[in-house]
Amino acid sequence: MDLSQALATFFDESRDLLADMERILLRAESDALEGEEMNALFRCAHTIKGSAGLFGLDPVVRFTHEVETVLDRLRQGELAFTPALVGLLLEARDHMAALVAAATAGGEAPPAPALLDGLRAAGGGARPADLPATVAAPLVAVEASGGGPLGNDCWHLSLRFEREVLQSGFDPLAMIHFLGSLGTVVHLETVADMLPDLAALDPELCYLGFEVALKSGASKAEIEGVFEFVLDQARITILPPHSRLDDFLALIEESGEDKFRLGELLVACGSVTEHELARALAAQQEAAPPVRLGEMLVGQGAVQPALVDAALAQQKKVEERRSSEAKSMKIPADRLDALIDQVGELVIAGAATQLQAKRANQRELQEAASNLLRLVEDVRDSALRLRMTPIGEVFGRFPRVVRDVARELGKDIELAISGADAELDKSMVERIGDPLMHLVRNAIDHGIEPPERRTAAGKPARGTVSLNAYHESGSIVIEVADDGGGLNSERILQKAIAKGLVAADASLAPADIHRLILEPGFSTAEQVTNLSGRGVGMDVVKSNVEALRGTLDIDSRPGQGTTMRICLPLTLAIIDGFQVGVGLATFIVPLDTVVECIELPAGAAGADYLNLRGEVLPFLRLRRVFAVAGDEPLRQNIVVVRFGGRKAGIAVDRLFGECQTVIKPLGRLFSGVSGISGSTILGSGEVALILDVAQLVHGAALPAGTKVPTPAPAA
Repeated sequence: MDLSQALATFFDESRDLLADMERILLRAESDALEGEEMNALFRCAHTIKGSAGLFGLDPVVRFTHEVETVLDRLRQGELAFTPALVGLLLEARDHMAALVAAATAGGEAPPAPALLDGLRAAGGGARPADLPATVAAPLVAVEASGGGPLGNDCWHLSLRFEREVLQSGFDPLAMIHFLGSLGTVVHLETVADMLPDLAALDPELCYLGFEVALKSGASKAEIEGVFEFVLDQARITILPPHSRLDDFLALIEESGEDKFRLGELLVACGSVTEHELARALAAQQEAAPPVRLGEMLVGQGAVQPALVDAALAQQKKVEERRSSEAKSMKIPADRLDALIDQVGELVIAGAATQLQAKRANQRELQEAASNLLRLVEDVRDSALRLRMTPIGEVFGRFPRVVRDVARELGKDIELAISGADAELDKSMVERIGDPLMHLVRNAIDHGIEPPERRTAAGKPARGTVSLNAYHESGSIVIEVADDGGGLNSERILQKAIAKGLVAADASLAPADIHRLILEPGFSTAEQVTNLSGRGVGMDVVKSNVEALRGTLDIDSRPGQGTTMRICLPLTLAIIDGFQVGVGLATFIVPLDTVVECIELPAGAAGADYLNLRGEVLPFLRLRRVFAVAGDEPLRQNIVVVRFGGRKAGIAVDRLFGECQTVIKPLGRLFSGVSGISGSTILGSGEVALILDVAQLVHGAALPAGTKVPTPAPAA
């Protein structure tokens, strides 16, 4: 039997469960967990252990069992969350992740004996001095149902027989004696409140009731079976031992989706027998006004309210899960990628069809081609939406990072997350994680000041790092902000002059000074730490962001903090483009960057700037940038583009208009060419290059005194 597919599902689900564990544990560090959250935390470990056992992943099972023991003590109130215990459980969660990852790769994770000892001590073994102290277990109030107290390890049987039971040939005392075959009758108390005066007493009638404490490992159904023949002539109430309540609750939580109705759940866990359920259902049908089944069972003393509540909660959970699963389904990423590729080819074929229709100059054919292209655009949009994923998938990694790094640096830092539901392409979500990680760690290390310095500056001792995402003009903007001291512009400029990055007499705007930290090897840190200071990182962040066709802007204010703003396109696969021509070459400008098109003024020959309605607009000539052969035409056009808050112009020979653009990667030979981000195939079958507007705008608007990228040769 091939279990590889099921195993892959287990690995996927384990990662989700481990992420949930981390989220709940981090919350436990600052807030008291509610009962459902505590149960969810326990379920994460329990599910991983159980599923790992199915696949024979013994290392995962053995270690998770120790974690589960500690979580169970927390759930029972025998332990309380402390920073030390949360830290221990977070380490345990990391080791579980390592064990699962090792199982995924077919290897073995290194043992963690110290961690295991800590878990065993917290789970009830020997207690090292540094482990958290236990708290006294709270007294649990247990309801009685017409008989003696509950809360011990005995079943409690409350027996009330009809008076005629003896006349029917049944002896209650004999049945009570038979209970001894299932265990030990620890206590028997006779209830004689129905006993009449001696003169009125009929020796053939039963006036007595019994309260029995039975110590037994038998199930409720087995105990009820002793009274099987008198169930119609008696009221038998069987309440489980206190220890069994936890078992019943656990069984309810672990029940599958095949048991959905309340009665099924309670019978399946053994807390209610079939007879009790049938009796309650019959009574429910006759009840007026209507009574809920749970209330009926509790009223009849068949089950404790806590079990009914747990069963109802499980019922609701299954209902929500079914509802959720009905709305979504998992699809392997490679199938989705294949679909996007096919849609891309469909887009190219649609464009080719429309082109041929225009050349044929037949009106009916042109209309049919237009309709086809419209449908292709709809299919394209629908297919691309399938790849969209919330950015929260990445943001979820950072609460743990902020916690650990802040503790390492001795800082008190809060992470504020907003806009986690903003969506972007899944491949981009996977690739933006590392740049964001670097920015967050930089914000903690360099941005947020030590508590004493913040207090002296009149700020709260606790700093804040913010992650925010939102959509803007067809792009997604991701901000990493801190309320620290801000960038030191003077020190950055002096360092840049010393490194020869800018001229000593250069006059730079604050924003341009701040961008100097994106240069390779640039650092103003006085000390090299484990986190930063070597000048490696920000240039990599910039490169990674630009590889995603995005931009990185910096907004920093002295004493108030710094905001790193990343602007990314929503998708990497297919975009709306604007087709332009220079000589015999065709280029594509991403449409979301195009502001307007104007004719190049006749007097602008040789100039790099023009007056755009009173605004100075720098522009570059695409023919010169790519050394395109041929003479410039008499009339040229300017495509005005905007990127990252900057505006610039691109001079081209011809404007062809909008087109759908399927982005094809550049080969290794062209990967280093400046100003080009990719290629595409036109409807005519020709290859067109997609302009890297971010790089071109930066080159056109580069301040004097800074280095300008060398123009690339013609592609």
